[in-house]
This record gives sequence, structure tokens and C-alpha cells, in this order.
Amino acid sequence: MLTSAHRTDVVIVGAGLAGLAAAHQLTSAGVTVSVLEAAPQVGGRMTTDLIDGFRLDRSGQLVNTSFPELQRTPGLGGLVLRPFSPGVLVRADGRTHRVGATGTGGWGTGSWGSGGRGTSGRGTNGRGTNGRGAGGRGTRGALTTARALANAARAPLGGALDQARLGAALGRLAALPADRLLARPDRPVAETLAGRGLPARTVEGFLRPLLVSLLSDPELTTSSRCADLVLRGYARGRLCLPAGGASAVPELLAAALPPGTVRTGIRAVTASTTAVATAEHGEIACRSILVATGARAAADLLPGLRLPSFHPVTVLHHTADHPPLREPALVLTAGDHGPVAHTAVASEVDPSRTPPGRVLITSTVLGDAAALPTAELDRAARAQLAAVYGTSTVGWDLLAAHHDPYAVPAMPAPHDLRRPVRLLSGLYVCGDHRDSSTVQGALVSGRRAARAILHDLGALPGAEPTAPDAAAA
Repeated sequence: MLTSAHRTDVVIVGAGLAGLAAAHQLTSAGVTVSVLEAAPQVGGRMTTDLIDGFRLDRSGQLVNTSFPELQRTPGLGGLVLRPFSPGVLVRADGRTHRVGATGTGGWGTGSWGSGGRGTSGRGTNGRGTNGRGAGGRGTRGALTTARALANAARAPLGGALDQARLGAALGRLAALPADRLLARPDRPVAETLAGRGLPARTVEGFLRPLLVSLLSDPELTTSSRCADLVLRGYARGRLCLPAGGASAVPELLAAALPPGTVRTGIRAVTASTTAVATAEHGEIACRSILVATGARAAADLLPGLRLPSFHPVTVLHHTADHPPLREPALVLTAGDHGPVAHTAVASEVDPSRTPPGRVLITSTVLGDAAALPTAELDRAARAQLAAVYGTSTVGWDLLAAHHDPYAVPAMPAPHDLRRPVRLLSGLYVCGDHRDSSTVQGALVSGRRAARAILHDLGALPGAEPTAPDAAAA
């Protein structure tokens, strides 16, 4: 048990991704660390609830295999990522279209007809991106998929020329160094969509709904530099879910730290350069303090810290008797009437999230609709999802609806991707609100803060590094 006599080199307040990543950097350098978490578990917003054998994420954020920090951060060597099918399915104008990578790595599009077959090749999970095929899923599943994806007369991206333009644009973005991307003028991304050399139908039918979902920003007021980093990451990698739930990432980080480093159920109430006062265990003396909480909690502990605005998110988890789509696909809703921005049959992507033989459909709601009362939101979402998946949702059960009005810190233009992590010598702050509002940004900020602390403690000669690719998402 901590006491007022307890002393450590660095106290980290908050056991989310940023705080845990910083703890790894510090302990690897021989610095003693105590991580204090007010909640009963680690993870912050990357938390997964276990309900009746289902693993239900509270966050709607997606992970990308291209995030450099997932490979760079100590402790994440055992992380297993479950990829979505290459590309996405886009629901627009009453039809569902496939937009994404072919088996050869190029970019293309395809529409789904009554046969339920797409044009893309095989994904890394060994399935074709159109699922298991009608012959392998039974009559009921085949008819369900056929109804969901039928009547697609023409892909929203137009013909071969439009598809080639999209492929070329994404290819150029994937090859662009981050420092050149960050040198571009910074404007709200909604103002830049028309100037990307793509036809309006490609922008509205693919680019806009993709960015809305990746940024959790329905109005696309986000910095165009941040949006380009996120889109660059999409072009370079695969969208995926952590196996076992989002909490697998912070749990792996915490488990790899020295025993006793992380202490849950301890709430910090004040922070200075030499001590943290806690509600449960009095004052803890230290040489440096790193506040690694969400932006609102950080502003409470550090008066004067600028508080950003936020994008609210509600995540809906349903279960059904049968999967409405037998494919690990991410489905975007573009212009469809309803509150859901994107949805997926999560049990097809990661079967470990459900009890054996059970089905999990996870849908993300953004913007004003996220604040609707649960019963009203559930009714509206079910109506939309019935059209998206082409099946009745009357028999679906709502397992959980997690609403977070402060889910994603906004990144309006101009946005500083290198916000200071050193407030004073001995007092530091990190989190996705200091870099980009992504998993990648949280991990980067933790690493930056740890290096600043090590520098001030004399354990890391030279200035704090600012690698050009540090904020890449």
C-alpha cells in the first residue's frame, strides 16, 4: 500500500496508452515509476467490458497495422490484430458497394449483386474479401447477404478511369514522407476534398464517409494535415481490431511493466513538480510528475492547460441469432438516413469477442445523434441497420450502448501535432490531446514525454527529439 513516505522517481497519473507507453520508456532507462489509475482497470478509453461472455469495447476507434508505434512500443510484441477485409463496403443510395484493395495490392472497386460476390481478392485471414462464398455459408446466410448487397447497378466511383485516379491518389499519399505532408497548408479537411483531383462521386461515395469514420468527425472540421496522416495510414496498412477487445493493448503494456508499477483505484487530486496528493493514500513524493489522463482530467489537475473541444461517440453492441453478413468487413454509411457512421459484424472479425456460436454486431454513432436517449437511438439504428444488412433487426438484442461525450479530442485547423509535453522541469503532460487523436498519437505522446523526463533527469543527453514521422497515423 502506498503511504506518504513512499517515494519514486516519476509518478505517472493515468494508466491509458500514453501513460503506460511512457512508463515502459522510463523503466527501460532504469528510472523508478509508479503509475496511478483512478479506475479499477487500466486502459482509459481503451476499455473492454465483459458482459455475459461478450467482450464489448467502449471506444469506436479503429486500429491500423500501419501505426509505427505498435511495433516500436515495448510490451506490444504479443499484440494480435484481426484485420477487416481489404477495403470497405460503402452503403450509399440504397445500395452497397465494395471499395478497396485487390488481391495484388492495387486499389479498385466493385458492386455487389444478387450473387453476393465482390471483385476483391483474398485477405490476410485466408478468406476472400467477399466472405466465405454462398456455397460455404448455407442457404440462410447466402440469402441474407444477397438481400443486403443486391441491386447495385453501378459503383459510386464510376468507371475504370475514376478507379485508377483513386488508386493513384492513395498510392501517392502512401509514398509521401510525413514531413512533406506536414508542410502543406493546414485547413479544415472539408474545404480540401474537392481539390484532391478526384471526381465528386468518388469524394462523396468513398473519401468523405471514410474520413468521417476514421476521424469521428461528421462535419470534417479536422485539420487537413491530420486527415492526410490518417488517410496515409489507411493507404499503407489494414484497418483491424485487437484480438480480445481494445483493452488487450493497455493490458499487454501493463503486464510487461515491473510488478507493482501500476496501481489501480488511486485517484490523484493535485499535482506539483515534486509530489502528487491522492484521495486514498495521501501525498506521494517524487522527482517528476507526468499527467497522462484524458484532456478533461488533465485540465483539472493542471489549471491553465487548454481544454480542446470533443467529438462525442456512442458505440452500440447488438447480438442476433445469425450473422447478417458473413465477412469481416467494415461497412460505411454514406448518405444513408440514420445515425450509424460505420458498422461491422465484430464476431466475424474477431471470434474471441463472443461466446462460442454467438454473434456480435458493433456500430458507431457520431455527432449530435450520439447524445440521443438510448431507446430512441437504438430504434433509429435498428431501422438503418436493417437496410444496411438487408435483414430484419426486430429480434436483435441490445447488449450495451456506451456513450462518451468526450471520446475524441477535436483537431481543428490549424492543429499542432507537437504540442508541448514539458510544462515545467519536473511537470509533464501527455495523451492523444497532445499529438493526434488516435491510438498512434497517444503512444507517440507517451514516448515524447518520457524522453523529455529522461533528458531533464540527466539520463538522456541532447534535446527532446521530434522525429518527422512521430505523429504519423
